[in-house]
Amino acid sequence: MVKTILSTNPKSSGSNPSTGRSESETASREFPLEKLRNIGIIAHIDAGKTTVTERILYYTGTTYKIGEVDSGTATMDWMDQERERGITITSAATSCYWRDYRINIIDTPGHVDFTAEVERSLRVLDGGVVVFDAVSGVEPQSETVWRQANKYGVPRICFVNKMDRVGADFQNTMDMIDERLGAKSLNIQIPWGAEANFRGMLDLVEDKAWSFSDQQQSKPEAIDIPPEYQDQFQKAKAKFLEKLAENDDQFLITYLEGRAISIREIKLAIRRATLTTKIVPVLCGTALRNKGVQLLLDAIVDYLPSPDDIPPVHGTRPRTGETVVREATDKAPFSALAFKVVADPFVGRLVYFRVYSGCVKPGDQVYNATRENKERIGRLLLMHANQRHEITQADTGSIAATLGLKNTFTGDTLCDISNPVILESIRFPEPVISVAIEPKTKADQDRLGQALTSLSEEDPTFKVRHDKDTGQTLISGMGELHLEVLVDRMFREFGVSARVGKPQVAYRETITQHVKVEGRFIKQVGGHGQYGRVWVEFEPAKPGEGYIFVDGIRGGTIPKEYIPPVEQGIRESMGSGSLAGYPVVDIKATLVDGSYHEVDSSDMAFKMAGALAFKEAMERAKPILLEPIMKMEVSTPEEFLGDVIGDISSRRGQLEGIEERGTTKIIRCTIPLAETFGYATTLRSLSQGRATYTMEFLSYLELSPNIAEQVVSKGKVRTFGV
Repeated sequence: MVKTILSTNPKSSGSNPSTGRSESETASREFPLEKLRNIGIIAHIDAGKTTVTERILYYTGTTYKIGEVDSGTATMDWMDQERERGITITSAATSCYWRDYRINIIDTPGHVDFTAEVERSLRVLDGGVVVFDAVSGVEPQSETVWRQANKYGVPRICFVNKMDRVGADFQNTMDMIDERLGAKSLNIQIPWGAEANFRGMLDLVEDKAWSFSDQQQSKPEAIDIPPEYQDQFQKAKAKFLEKLAENDDQFLITYLEGRAISIREIKLAIRRATLTTKIVPVLCGTALRNKGVQLLLDAIVDYLPSPDDIPPVHGTRPRTGETVVREATDKAPFSALAFKVVADPFVGRLVYFRVYSGCVKPGDQVYNATRENKERIGRLLLMHANQRHEITQADTGSIAATLGLKNTFTGDTLCDISNPVILESIRFPEPVISVAIEPKTKADQDRLGQALTSLSEEDPTFKVRHDKDTGQTLISGMGELHLEVLVDRMFREFGVSARVGKPQVAYRETITQHVKVEGRFIKQVGGHGQYGRVWVEFEPAKPGEGYIFVDGIRGGTIPKEYIPPVEQGIRESMGSGSLAGYPVVDIKATLVDGSYHEVDSSDMAFKMAGALAFKEAMERAKPILLEPIMKMEVSTPEEFLGDVIGDISSRRGQLEGIEERGTTKIIRCTIPLAETFGYATTLRSLSQGRATYTMEFLSYLELSPNIAEQVVSKGKVRTFGV
């Protein structure tokens, strides 16, 4: 569940003349738009995201006591499953105030199985704080979330956490940000001490040292740069100014003039370069020891964007496809994106949305442009963890939840009825693992159906399918932990007693050749018949492109109203391939010709013709099986290196490189998902429990013929369609 609170602040009155808004518009808002920050805390698992968030809440006065992940008292990890496992499972949002700014924060999961939570959060956020472990540096999931942020053009700053740990290396983390992530890092601080002697940081912007104590209530103390650090500081300062000048033309002129540069000029230059994603400011600290969090809050306010700073959101006009621009102002027509659906046990179905323009109040009728239906806004709620707060209006830039929307789902656009627009939706990865589930008793049957429906509405990466051949209900997700958590929620929240099968790989099918096929559905029943005839060219698409349909009809050989049913018939048939019944992916279908009958043709006839064409193509286009490939990183002491590599090779793993971090060896490799079941137990055995690993989905690749034969021959496992 996304947990959000966007409460009012008595300091929010007044306006900023630079915004160009009227006084009345600004006054109607709960909080000035230019003083709003919508940010996400993102990182690899165990980098310290939730700990950073808990310290932010404490130092901004939102909470009076610091919650701890290890003790199960973290405010943002409120679910039983989160507190028991000590990890974040759902994106958790809150709001706080710093220097008269309101900061809306979403703390996202770090585990690869819950990457959908990061995806949907980044889609509606304006900026991000990426947290890194100072010892581990850039880890696999860090690369994933960085790519997700790149996709949405999200400006970000970095916080190198855990500087007090043995082996902490700030410069190494900086180098990894540049090399692995392809970013231009700009450290605006350098650490003052390291490991157990970490005292604080030297500020390259304000030319001062910040000293911290371990006490929760303490504030950072600004002092002069210590004499023993003067040389190091001056070298770092010169490099810092030079790098900033390279990435901001306005600052370059000032820099080349050789005059004294003010702190304000430096901050404005950093902000400009950050907003254009030319650079990524990097800070350091240790959240657990209460060092560096206040300076991180300053950086969020100074360098990350308000809704005013990001480009106006673009969408399309329904049916016409015309491009529509929505300015971030309350006076523009209402537009919002639904990014999460939650089945709340106390208030019912909650839909979370981000307002991009305009405002909305309880009782307003809005238009779901994605599904072409009208909805009425019920109560408007803002939430902090699992607490609810009712509000009277959601204005531009707000992230809120509402009751009463029965037919709105993740990725749908809500807008003004008289000014419809469809905003870019959210694309989620396909599930890679499935298990069979069946109720223990007949009484559990109905409860299971309700639970599966609710959970699939909440989580777009959780899929449910009933296999007609085996009679089994199959559930699919992003990994073993993902499914384990969801099954546990079924037991606890819905009271379902069920038996769960062993995990099975969600294979995919695709074609390898270009074919042109005919699909014909012609039947005569009594005086009225069915007639649909199409010619379709099928060819392989690029990996990851999914399904592409092209209307290549010229001369009106098929009326326009019959073309969508053809596309629908192909799409629905892709749920089951010809080899082993797995979903078909990465194909391009071009409708090139066909014929119709003035009386007998119908939508159903052409839908069936499209389906028949697809089945014929699957027989002739040399289909192959694809298997999910994972990117894995193993950390092991050197004495176990040979055994670990040998085991990876035996599992069809491909080595990509070995790095050295202190006394630890880091093995980077790719490995088929099918070979990873039970790997945690094997790795513990090989390394006496001292090695660890992380893993994330990489891509689908062709399955070797001998293994493919085994999979096809079994033919018992089924996954569900795209």
